[in-house]
Amino acid sequence: MILSVATEEDRQEIYRIRHKIYAEELNQHAANSNYQLADELDFKNHYIVAKYGSQIIGFISVTCPGSKSYSVDKYFSRSVIPFPFDEYLYEIRLLTVLKQNRNSNLALALMFAAFRWVQSHGGLNIVAICRKDLIDMYCKAGLTPLALYASSGKVTYELAVAHIEDLQLIVNKKRWLYEALRKKIKWHLTYPFFAPAPCYHGGSFFKAVGEDLQTLENAKQIINADVLDAWFPPSPNVLKALQENLSFLIQTSPPTHAEGLVQVIAEVRGIKEKNILPGAGSSDLIFLSLTVLLSKKSRVLIIDPCYGEYIHVLEKVVQCNVTRFNLCRKEGFVVNTAALLQEIKNNYDMVILVNPNSPTGVYTPKKDMQDMLSRIPHSTIVWLDETYVDFVSSSESLENFATQRENIIVCKSMSKVYALSGVRVAYLCCSAHLIEILKQFSPPWSISLPAQAAAIAALFDKEYYSQMHARTHVLRARLKQNLQKLGITEVVNGVANYLFFYLPQHFPQIGDFLESCKQKNLFLRDVSNMGNNIGKNAIRIAVKDEPTNERMVEIIKESVLEIAN
Repeated sequence: MILSVATEEDRQEIYRIRHKIYAEELNQHAANSNYQLADELDFKNHYIVAKYGSQIIGFISVTCPGSKSYSVDKYFSRSVIPFPFDEYLYEIRLLTVLKQNRNSNLALALMFAAFRWVQSHGGLNIVAICRKDLIDMYCKAGLTPLALYASSGKVTYELAVAHIEDLQLIVNKKRWLYEALRKKIKWHLTYPFFAPAPCYHGGSFFKAVGEDLQTLENAKQIINADVLDAWFPPSPNVLKALQENLSFLIQTSPPTHAEGLVQVIAEVRGIKEKNILPGAGSSDLIFLSLTVLLSKKSRVLIIDPCYGEYIHVLEKVVQCNVTRFNLCRKEGFVVNTAALLQEIKNNYDMVILVNPNSPTGVYTPKKDMQDMLSRIPHSTIVWLDETYVDFVSSSESLENFATQRENIIVCKSMSKVYALSGVRVAYLCCSAHLIEILKQFSPPWSISLPAQAAAIAALFDKEYYSQMHARTHVLRARLKQNLQKLGITEVVNGVANYLFFYLPQHFPQIGDFLESCKQKNLFLRDVSNMGNNIGKNAIRIAVKDEPTNERMVEIIKESVLEIAN
């Protein structure tokens, strides 16, 4: 079965089918000598057609905002419809399936295709006139009947509506059903079968601050512990470089490929320029590199739990074959490098490692990691994310090691360890031949001039950041102790600027707990969905300065007591 947008030739056949069913069979319209049935809405609407080979077996119509009228206007007053007739309201009509196909799943497929049309075009609400004798089918598809009826010919219609968000929830709940449906369809529509899932990173605190950035003063009352931004400010040298040259930095085009930044990275980190590829944050480099180096046929091994963006890109964007190497909660999510090496040898195209890992913060020592990587098959590319390694020590990085291998890529974000999350800077370090492959897909001017200036100044101020990283260890240890005093005993031994812990069983439900904290302006991250075997009640909290850490502990305590009472 093929689903596609109807061509002009298809439309002529659709009009003939409409005449046969709606005029001759159901007597809703007078028969005519042309044996075709069309109306004014056909000049504005879109038909989705189902075919076996070249034969049309069903169709459905979508009327978009901007049409002077909808078919509902023929039978109902707009005042009874609980949605405004605005740019977000679409009408689905004329669901039609030929007799010989009415006991199949064709109607559901057409309804889903129409729903996805509306969703992919930015619609929020749907209105439809449904045959009363088939209302159960419409309900299963997600429409809500309003108990308002109208008759036409031999048919009684019932008015029904739906929110796109509610329809998506049904699809999520019955994913198995739609996955099975997809296997039976050749989807020739211009939008994907399933709506692309967004990659969630936390950061919900910005809704409280103001996402339009007009009320940034609100940030002073918000504790954004759901993201892992540095608790300390950028180096004074960074701020000086930006403040003294701000007008120039904003109004001027940057070096095309951040050549000066690459030179400084090479100088400070002791690696060669030919082994460096800069990008606008690690996300930029992850999306760029994995989509270039992998395909749907690729086999990729990833540790679990792991930074959620990797799973998103692998499963939702590249759609390759992913195998998870599960880390054990009872063992503190420590990576068993010997067992991991044995698994890697099973002919993978790529293995993705994060060290220190996120969300756990667990670190695999440099020697152990290097010994393992030295024995990995040359045919397997290793992607090693070292976003947080400088919290351990800059000397713990495997940047230099990667330049000596043909198959190892080290990804270095400058967001967290340099307090530069807002300007978005990162780089890859690997063999020059891999840089050559990836560089052709890296757009010019991807790193802004303020970002380049900030990153260069940060790289030159090693002493300041070493002090901040050392201080982070002290703050993290104290925060851990204070959480344990509250009865939170299962806190994973991490090394970065965050802690991973589990709410005890006697604590409130995690949803109630997080909402209570949120009401007190503390935003925490539920990371239960960042791995298949993390389990419930898993929370990650960012380390802040000492007064803020103390306030976070107070809020956690207050929330637990408040819900308990």
